[in-house]
Amino acid sequence: MALTKVINDLIDLNATDATKSLKMPSGAAYSGTTEDGMIRNDTDGDSQGSASTMQHFNGTDWKNYENLSNIAPLVVEFLVVAGGASGGTLYGGGGGAGGLRTSFTNTSTLNGHNETALSLSVATNYTVTVGPGGAGVVAYASSNAGYISTFSGSFTGSPITSSGGGGGGKWNNTSASTPGSSGGSGGGGPIGQNVFDATPGGSAVTNPVTQGYAGGSGYHGNSGAYACGGGGGADSVGVPGGAGSFTGGNGGDGLEVNIIGGTGNFYAGGGGGLGQTTAGTGGSSIGGNAGTGAAGNNGSPGSLNTGSGGGGSNGTSGAGGTGIIILRYPDGYTAAVTGSGTGVLNGNVTGSTDKYTTITSGTGTVTFS
Repeated sequence: MALTKVINDLIDLNATDATKSLKMPSGAAYSGTTEDGMIRNDTDGDSQGSASTMQHFNGTDWKNYENLSNIAPLVVEFLVVAGGASGGTLYGGGGGAGGLRTSFTNTSTLNGHNETALSLSVATNYTVTVGPGGAGVVAYASSNAGYISTFSGSFTGSPITSSGGGGGGKWNNTSASTPGSSGGSGGGGPIGQNVFDATPGGSAVTNPVTQGYAGGSGYHGNSGAYACGGGGGADSVGVPGGAGSFTGGNGGDGLEVNIIGGTGNFYAGGGGGLGQTTAGTGGSSIGGNAGTGAAGNNGSPGSLNTGSGGGGSNGTSGAGGTGIIILRYPDGYTAAVTGSGTGVLNGNVTGSTDKYTTITSGTGTVTFS
């Protein structure tokens, strides 16, 4: 095909007659010499049920014109989990799990966490921040809360913010014991200052949506019956230390959210509370286990990238687990992440054609194309 060039400042194709139109070259897939800006009708393509589609050459490829009403909206399911808190020390309660917010409904129980999926746009930057867990502490030091995780940008409901977990409480021998702190899920309570004293756990964030559950209370029994409360988890409250027992309370259960497909994907378990002879265990096997009454028995940390709480102790308490953000979206879209750490980028959801991306640390941006 010969190329004819009309070189003017303006080529006026306007016609006031409603019966006039401009007819483009039409035929099968183009096989001639290409030039940036060419436009034609491709009879090998289809558009809105017709037997052809308009297309243009962008200098590299032929691109088809699409009616925007035919393009499915970019609906993104999300899971945003904040960092878990450290356990308390000196007869310390378990650390509370980081707050959990999700729109994904294919779970064993949502228990108040269900939200609406997000309607996002391509070629738009969205900000992500994944909160780290609170660092473990030594005896007499106060526990550390977890840090918030946030997904934000230009969409209805922005920002999606999950609160950091509340730290486990600690015993004081000269004043009232420090209760578990409030947070996404509350920290577990320590033993009371005096015999037969109970110390409460911290409360959980429930507004504007439920993010977790409260920590269990601790109890100072007779004859060294020390039993601290477990930290709250995303699916249940922390278990109180047993009154008159030597057993610490277990951490609250984490929530099963199978946004990446499969089963058994738990997030935000509470840390176990110290027990004089029997330590409380972490919720859903992802929260940190507590130590026992002996000074050398440290608490263990919450699992990485689950936002779980650390275990209480009499030595060094367990650190909280780092949070995580997971985005799930239809096949055909691609996510690009800058500035933040990623675990899986555009992975395939098990048992689905959807894709997912996990953001595991730091602050950065996500853009879809």
